[in-house]
Amino acid sequence: MCESSAYWQKEGDLEELILEDVVMLRPDGGRIILTNILGDRKELEAEIDHIDLLHHKIILRPAK
Repeated sequence: MCESSAYWQKEGDLEELILEDVVMLRPDGGRIILTNILGDRKELEAEIDHIDLLHHKIILRPAK
């Protein structure tokens, strides 16, 4: 499977899980919309910090 988990970047190297099994990520004017394989959806005022394709991780941070 190619799903990833989305995490909120905390201080230092700490990460907080936001949503597992993400199959779609859509930027929308300062917001990120995440949808997982079950259709659960999260909308956050965030921007992408980085995406680690090898470890299936999406790291988000607060929008500026």
